[in-house]
Amino acid sequence: KLKEIDRFDAAFFNIHPKRAHNMDPQLRLLLEVTYESICDAGMNPIKLKGTKTGVFIGTSGSDAQNAFSSDPQTLEGYSMTGCATSKFANRFSYFFDFKGPSYTVDTACSSSLLALDCALNALRNGSCNAAIVGGVNLCFRPQTSVQFLKLQMLSNDGICRAFDSNETNTDGWKKDGITFPNGEMQKNLLENIYKEIHLDPNRIGYVEAHGTGTRAEVFCSKRDQPLLIGSTKSNMGHPEPASGVAALAKLLIAIQDGHIPANLYYNSPNTDIPGLSDGRLKVITAKTKLPNNLMSINSFGFGGANVHAVLEANSNRKENENLSRNEIRLAFACARTIDGCENILKNLKKYENNIELQALIIENSFHPSHTHPYRGFTLLNSSDSSIIVKKCNNERRPVWFVFSGMGTQWSGMGCDLMKLKLFRQSIERSSIILKKYNIDLFKLILSSTPRDLDHPINSFVNIAAIQIALVDCLKTMGIEPDGIVGHSVGELGCAYADGCFTAEETILAAYFRGKCIQEANLPAGGMAAVGLTWEECKQMCPSDIVPACHNAIDTVTISGPKQSIEKFVEELKEKKIFAKEVSCNQVAFHSHYMIDIAPLLKKCLENVIINPPKKRSSKWISSSVPENQWNTSLALTSSPDYHVNNLCSPVLFQEALQYIPSNAIVIELAPHCLLLAILKRSL
Repeated sequence: KLKEIDRFDAAFFNIHPKRAHNMDPQLRLLLEVTYESICDAGMNPIKLKGTKTGVFIGTSGSDAQNAFSSDPQTLEGYSMTGCATSKFANRFSYFFDFKGPSYTVDTACSSSLLALDCALNALRNGSCNAAIVGGVNLCFRPQTSVQFLKLQMLSNDGICRAFDSNETNTDGWKKDGITFPNGEMQKNLLENIYKEIHLDPNRIGYVEAHGTGTRAEVFCSKRDQPLLIGSTKSNMGHPEPASGVAALAKLLIAIQDGHIPANLYYNSPNTDIPGLSDGRLKVITAKTKLPNNLMSINSFGFGGANVHAVLEANSNRKENENLSRNEIRLAFACARTIDGCENILKNLKKYENNIELQALIIENSFHPSHTHPYRGFTLLNSSDSSIIVKKCNNERRPVWFVFSGMGTQWSGMGCDLMKLKLFRQSIERSSIILKKYNIDLFKLILSSTPRDLDHPINSFVNIAAIQIALVDCLKTMGIEPDGIVGHSVGELGCAYADGCFTAEETILAAYFRGKCIQEANLPAGGMAAVGLTWEECKQMCPSDIVPACHNAIDTVTISGPKQSIEKFVEELKEKKIFAKEVSCNQVAFHSHYMIDIAPLLKKCLENVIINPPKKRSSKWISSSVPENQWNTSLALTSSPDYHVNNLCSPVLFQEALQYIPSNAIVIELAPHCLLLAILKRSL
C-alpha cells in the first residue's frame, strides 16, 4: 500500500490548494517521485530549468476523475484539468520548465515501457537532450476490478502465480481476440529487435517476463544453460500501465545488488509453456546471482502494443580507493524540513567515505531558500558527531572577499589545503611562473622557516599564491564576490578576484614588490599597532612617525624609523595606551619612507601588467586611494601607478569597511585570519 496519498506539498510545486485538492493522486505522486528521481540521479532540478528535456508518462485512466466529478453541485472545473491523463506529462514540463517533447502514452499494460521507447527515439533524433520516463497506476474504484474479474483477468485470491500450473484465469498464449496475446507477433517483435541491435538473443542471461506465455525459441535456440525468467507480477501484482517501469526498477535494483529476487508463488510448471517442461526455461525461485550483464524486459498491452527492452549493466565501478579514510571533510545539505536536512546529514555520516554520495548531496544543496529553507552541515571522519541545522530566510546576503596583507604568513601555511586538487593545481601554476626567478614556491609553502618568511619576496609571493588559489577554489564552487576589499599587499588579490590581473600578473607583481624593497637601501624602519583613533595618531605621533594603516576606529598601525617607533611605543605604554611593535622586516611600509622605491617598482610593474591596464569594477573598494579621489585616473584602473601608490600611501581599511553591508557574508582570504577580530568589531 502507498501511504498518505491524500497528502501533498502543493506550495512546493506552485499549485493552488483548490487545484491540488482536485488533482489526481496519480499526478501528485508522479511529481513527488520525479523530483526525488532527478535528485537521486545526481542532478539538481534547478539546473534542468529551461533545458531541452522531454517527458514521457505511461498511464491508462483516472479513477479519481470519476470521484471528483460525481456530484454536479461541487464541480469547480479543476478536476478536469487535474485528472486529465493527457496532461500528466505537460504538468511536469510546466513545473520544471522543460522545453522537450511532452506527452502521455496509453497502451494499457505496456504504456510505461512504450513511454521509454518514445523517450529513446526522441533522444536519438535530437528532439530532446534528456528525458523523464514514468508510469503510474492507482486503483480507487472497485468497478474496474470487477470488470477485470468478469473478463477472467484476476485470480480469486488476489495472487499472481506467473508460470505456475495453478493458472487461475490464465491460459498462456492463443489467438482468441484482441485482448489475447499473439505469440507469433511477439516472436517477430523479439527477432526484429535483436536483429536491429546486432545482438544474439542467446546471450541474454535473464528475462523479466510479462507472464503471458511468450514463446521460448527466440532466446533458447542455441543455449547451453536454461534461460532464467521471472515476473514482477509475482512480487507486487500487476501494476498495469506502470508494469514496464516497475520491471525496469526491479532489474536496476538487481544490477545494483548483483542478485535477482525470487519469483514468488511458483511451485510446478505451467504445461502450456513447453520451455518450462523441456528445461529451456528456468523460473527463479530463490535469490539468484545475475548470470551476466545482459537482461531483457517484456511488456505487452492487451490491445497488442508490445514492447521489449534490452538492458546491459554498467560495468563502471565506484572509485573510492583514492579517498583518505582519515581526512576530515565538511558536508552540507539543504531540505524543506529540519527532519529532512538532519536525515540527509545522518546518512552522509553513515557513508562518510562514499564520495559519489557526497557529490550527489552537494550538487543538490544548491536550492533557493524559499523551497529548501533548512540548511545544515556536519564533519565527516571527525570525532565531532554534531549536526547543525538552521532555518534561513529568503534574503540573499551579499558575499564580500577581504584580502589580508603582511603578517598572515606562517610556516606550514597551505599544507593541508594541498590535499585539494584544485588548490594544488593553482599553486603549481604559480610555482611554474616563479621558477625562472629561482623561487621554489612549493618549498616555501611546505617547509619554510619563520626566518625564510621574514624575507619580503618570500612573504609576498606566498601570500599572493595562496590568495590566488583560494579565489580559484571559491569561484569553482560558484562563490562569486559582490564586493572586494584588500589590506596593503592584499590589493593584489583584489586585482585577481576582480579580473584585472591574471594569475601571472598577480604573482609577479608580488615578486617585484618584494624584490624592489629588498634591493632598496632603506633606513631601518619599524611599525607598531596602537590603540588610538586615526585623528589621535595624527596629533600624538612624533614628526618622524606617521599613521600607516587605519585598521579600525581605535586600532591604527604606525610607521617610521625603527628607534623612533621603539621609543614611542614605550611612551604610549607608560600612558596605559595599548602599543605593540609588529614584524615588518625593518621596513616602514605605507609611509613617505617608501617614496624612493616608487620609480623602480613602477618600471617593474609596467613590464608585468598588460597595457592598457584593466578598469577596476565597482565591486573593488579601494583602501589605498581616498574616496574623494576615486574618480581620478589613479583610481580608475589596476595600473602600475595604483599599486605603487598602494605601497607608499596609508591603508584606509576602516574607511573601505564602511561599504560592506551589515548583512554581508565576509570571507577573509589569506594564509591566516589576521583581520578576524577587526572585522567582527567593525561590521
